[in-house]
Order: sequence, then structure tokens, then C-alpha cells
Amino acid sequence: MSTVWEVKMISTFRGIFEVFVTGEGDPIGVTHYYSAFTKRGYYFADRFAGLGKVILINLKECGNSDRIVDECELDMNETIEDLEAIRAALGYQKWSFAGHSTGGMLGLIYAIRHGGSLNKLIAAGAAASNRYMESKHSMYCRDNPQNTRLREIFSILQSDDTSNELKGKAAREWTEMSLHHPERWDEYFSKPSSGRTVQKRLDYYNKSLSSFDIRDSLPFIETPTLVLCGKYDAQCPLASSEEIHRLIPGSTLHVFEDSNHCPHLEEPETFIETIKAFFMLK
Repeated sequence: MSTVWEVKMISTFRGIFEVFVTGEGDPIGVTHYYSAFTKRGYYFADRFAGLGKVILINLKECGNSDRIVDECELDMNETIEDLEAIRAALGYQKWSFAGHSTGGMLGLIYAIRHGGSLNKLIAAGAAASNRYMESKHSMYCRDNPQNTRLREIFSILQSDDTSNELKGKAAREWTEMSLHHPERWDEYFSKPSSGRTVQKRLDYYNKSLSSFDIRDSLPFIETPTLVLCGKYDAQCPLASSEEIHRLIPGSTLHVFEDSNHCPHLEEPETFIETIKAFFMLK
């Protein structure tokens, strides 16, 4: 059964943001740094629908949210201030936050900057520094056997001369690299969803990645934190999640034994059981 998302436009002192809401109970904010969502929802966010009131957020430049005036508005720290403004505008004293990949990176920064606003934090397939790019287990490392093809894929996606059909095939190939069982594509993606890459935000992420390193701040996080990672994660390798877990006091790490970068798709039942158990903890 598909999750039904209600669209809302939230006016804040930092701009107007489009959000999609489903479920009942304690609020859980969800977003990704460079993805745009629609009423179709988001595979990762769908997994939280039975655990609370999920607020799926389009950041600036995404969907019908405001466009930026200055490029610095795309900075991760500025993005966290946007999330704080959305929380306040929704009337929540606190909420939980869940993010996958760069969404998980945002969650870590959120807990560093505004931990008092968070009940719980879930960071899946994330990293606490740009060092993940240097791991031979990451497709982004030039020593990784997938890297040459990945750079070709990025060239296709960034080209103005490439047809949408070819870009679609390239995007699928990028996703397949992040699956432990790519042959199960039709099973994983049988339900329509959203999460289109916003090139302006991705370009800014790539440009600012050289200075990304929050490891020294992780020991000061007091928010109850669940760190999730697939054993075979080819984007942010397992060592990155193990490092996050080691540095955040009292955090919990769950490794999905049959997953790559997307355990919410590859092991959905175990994923839901794991996050449900975490939310039930007092």
C-alpha cells in the first residue's frame, strides 16, 4: 500500500518551503541535501511513516521551495538553519531527524549545531568527513574499479547535449552501483517515488566537499543517535559509519549484512524493525 503524502507550504523567516506530511504521532523530519521530492514521497522516508508524523522537506532550489539569492544559502550550516526555521514554523519544540547519505551528514551537523531541538537522530549511509572519498571501497575514489565509469556517468548527467533518455539510463546505472543485488531492481523500485537530483545543490556539495570534516565535533553530540549502514556500501563505506558510531557517545550502530548503500530498499523489513526499536527506546 502506497504512503499518502499531504503537501504543505511552510512560511518561515528564512523563506518558504514545500513539505510533504504523512502519519501521526511525534514529528520526524526527513530530507536529502540535493534531492527534490513530490507527492510520490521518498523510499527512505516511507519507512518512517508508521512511526510518527513524517515531514519530508524540499530544501531551497528543490521542488516548489524558494530559490536562493546567494550561493552561500546552499551551505550545509545554512541548510540546518533552514531546517530549524521549518521546525519552529511547524510549532514543534523538538522533533527527530532522519537522513540517508548526504541527508545523514546534514543530520550530524544538525545535532552539533542544534542538538536541543532533536529527540533522536538517524544517520544512514553517511560520513563525517571527506575522507570517505579516499577509501578504495568507495566508488568515488580513483583507486576503485568503478570510478572510471562513474566519472563517465557524471559527464553524461552534467552535459546539456545529452538526451533525457541517456541521462535516465546513466542515473539508473549510478543507482545500480549502489545496490548489492542490482538484478533485483524491479523489486526495489516497483512503487513510484521521487528524489530527483538537483544539479545546483549537487554541484555546490562537490565544490564544498574539500572542507567537510566534522569529526572533532561528534564527541559533543548528546542526541540519541542510530547509525545505519550496509555492509557493502560503495558510496560511504562501512568504515565511515563505524567512525561516526565510535565518535558519538552512546550511539548505536546497525550493519545490514545484505545491503550496499540502500538498506531501506534492500532489507526493508529489517530496516523498519531496527528504526522501530530505536524509537521505542526512552
